[in-house]
This record gives sequence, C-alpha cells and structure tokens, in this order.
Amino acid sequence: MKKSKSKYVCQACGHESPRWMGRCPECEAWNQFVEEISQPVRTTTRSPSVDPVPLDRIDAFEQTRMITGIGEFDRILGGGIVPGSVLLVAGAPGMGKSTLLIQVCHRLADHGKSVLYISGEESLHQIKLRAQRLGIDSSAIHVLTETSLETVLGTIEKIQPSAAVVDSVQTLQSSLLESMPGNVGQVRYCAGALTQMAKKMSIPVLMVGHVTKDGHIAGPRVLEHLVDGMFFLEGDQQHLFRLFRSVKNRFGPTNEVGIFEMAEKGMIQVQNPSEYLIAQRREDASGSVVTVSMEGSRPLLVEIQALVTPTSYGIPQRTATGFDQRRLAMLLAVLEKRMGQRFSTMDVFVNAAGGLRLTEPGVDLAVAVALISSIRDKAVSGKTAVLGEVGLSGEVRAVPHLDLRVQEARRLGFNALIVPAFNRKTRSYQGVRLMPVETLRDIRKLWPGKEH
Repeated sequence: MKKSKSKYVCQACGHESPRWMGRCPECEAWNQFVEEISQPVRTTTRSPSVDPVPLDRIDAFEQTRMITGIGEFDRILGGGIVPGSVLLVAGAPGMGKSTLLIQVCHRLADHGKSVLYISGEESLHQIKLRAQRLGIDSSAIHVLTETSLETVLGTIEKIQPSAAVVDSVQTLQSSLLESMPGNVGQVRYCAGALTQMAKKMSIPVLMVGHVTKDGHIAGPRVLEHLVDGMFFLEGDQQHLFRLFRSVKNRFGPTNEVGIFEMAEKGMIQVQNPSEYLIAQRREDASGSVVTVSMEGSRPLLVEIQALVTPTSYGIPQRTATGFDQRRLAMLLAVLEKRMGQRFSTMDVFVNAAGGLRLTEPGVDLAVAVALISSIRDKAVSGKTAVLGEVGLSGEVRAVPHLDLRVQEARRLGFNALIVPAFNRKTRSYQGVRLMPVETLRDIRKLWPGKEH
C-alpha cells in the first residue's frame, strides 16, 4: 500500500511546512507544528447535497446501557456505559486507571459481555499477573498487546466485542504518520479513528489517557472534544482514597465524584465516604473543623486542619494541601483586615484530611474558623459543622444545596451547623441547630471571653 504523504501545520496560524520546524516563520510561535496527513485536493466544483431531517421526525429511543455492577462507576457515567460511546479515563501514574478498567472488563464479562482489552504498555504475562492478583480469570476477556492502530482496528472489526478498552491512547501509532507514538498528531489521528469505529459499529471504547505534570491530558486539546465522556482518577499516592470525577459527560451529569479505596484486591468503592473521612478526627484538637462540601450532587463531610505557629524565617510559610493556595492567601488577608488577626509573623499550614482536593468556595468559612481556632488554641465543638463562602469585605455568603448538607451532617450525629445568615432564613431543620453568621466577626461567639 502506498504510504500517505504528511505535512506539518502550525496550530497557531495554519502555516504549512514539509518538515517540522521549531519556530513558525509566519506567526513566530514556538513548538506549534503538528504532523498531519496530506489530503488530496478535490476536483469537483459542487458538493453533493443531503436533505436534513426535521427534529420532530427523528425517532427518540432510550439506548440500553451496559451495567457494570460497580455502583460508583455506573453512577458517575449516568447509569452505565452507552453503546457506541467513547470515554477517556485520565490520571497520574499509579492512580489505578488500568486496575479500575480491568475490573470493569471483569464485571462486564460476568454479565455475559465479551470484552477486548488492548494494552500498549504491558505484556501478556504482566496483564495476567495483575488479573490473578485481582482474582480475575475469564474467557470472555480477550487481551491484545499491540500499538499499531491498523492492527487494533482490524482486530475489533474481526471479533466485534461488546466493549473495548485501550490502555493507553498515547501508545498507539498509525503507519500513515511518521512521528513517534504520543506525538500530538498521532494521538489526534488515533483517537479520531477509534471514535469513528465506535460510532459505526456501536461498540463502546474506554481509553486510558496520560496526564502531564501540570495535570492536563497529554496530547491535543481536540482529544477532549472528540470523546463523549472525560473522567479523572485523582488522589494522593500517600492515601488510599481515589476520586473518580466526571469532567465531561454527554450521557450523564458532570462534576460528579465517586470514591474508591485502593486495596490489594483492586479498587473498592466506598459506600459511606463521609463517615470514613472523619472517623479519625480528634474532637478536642484546636485547628480542626468539619465542613460539608458538595462534590457534584453528593455532600461529603471533610475535616479541615489548620496549624498556625510563629515563623522561624524571615518570610512566613504558606502551605495548603487539598485547598487552593491563592484562596488561602485571600482568606488570610481578609482575616487580618476585617478581624485584626495578625498572620504576618506566623507560618500557616492548611490540610484537607483524607487526601481530598476541595475547590468549592462553600468551605471558605470552615478554613477561616480552623485558622482562628489554631491561632487561639481553642477547639470548636466536636459536633459542630461549618459552611459558607467568605467575601473580600468579610461577609459570609450563602451556599447552595443546604438541605443535602444538613441531612448528611445530621446523619452522622452533628447537632449544630454554622451557616450563612441568608441560608438560615429559608427554613429550619428538626434535630439540628443552625447558627447564622453574617460576617467573619460573628464567629467570635464560638469562643466567648477575652479577645486575643
């Protein structure tokens, strides 16, 4: 077969070159040339027309989803895997992406589905050893170790599995392109070919994606637009928890989070994460505050830990784990300005226990209370949870989904919640006392007595 010619195109301005160049001579941008296949020029002057279909004449039917039986996985996907969908599971090395997907293959095989597991990173022997460790042994799971895109597509067309897993898309290489696997052009072309095959044959494809040191998916940004769903497996390698987060999902909700525990037998779904996250909390410790954070539509009780100590250096340290560093700097500035609390000579450390990464502004007030509790060395009541967003003028703003937060806190035995005053006006809750606050100055009621 005659090999297709390729060209290099600048992604910034579209300038074409027969060879790779570091700097574009047209727009002077660096490292923007990507290899693409040269398409033959069409000689026809008029394209064939196609009659569009009115929206009200399109048949509406609900596609039968493939249920894996892993509750957290199915919930995040919106109820199961949609036939013909292309899903991208990304995460840092060691997060458990391959482990989770081979467990998904095992569950699909238990439901009578045939699955093709394609690996470009491990040998057959390595995959077998991992499967034995997880207790997986099924004749319905077919394993292929291959990096050639053409071979992968041919194998899928030949055996026509119920689902296919590609681990990973960055290892695939097409013979039509001269670049190495993992190149932007290779990743884009291989992902596009797999997507076309999935739609044509109605076979769902689950692809593993690598991430860069900045946390972005390695490869072109167009990869995120090609797939139907993009999911991140997050966590700290020093902790057992893994968060399976939906970033994009055409067939279900986004920003949903499922929690798994990395164990010897694979990824185990955590049915009651809130209780697990605060189980080891010391209620009499200063700087420890419980908040209720919304992860998608799920409320989670999380312990916020703060430690404020006099600095031994010229410049005080500001360290945040699981919380945005810039958000912490803002809260410290607001506390100094609005409450007169001095942190300029203090080292400040903030940690979200359990390895979680909190991005919701509704945990601001809990961080502020934890900081004040630590610097005054006075603990907050063990059965009190704190929630609210803090503004630059020191006001405490309302948070959404108060009902779900209160129910989760009450379920785990909390009898008092410090909430924004605006939320307190909505309704009252049986068995839980709501303590409204309008500004940061109102949290002084937690520690009655002489000010420090």
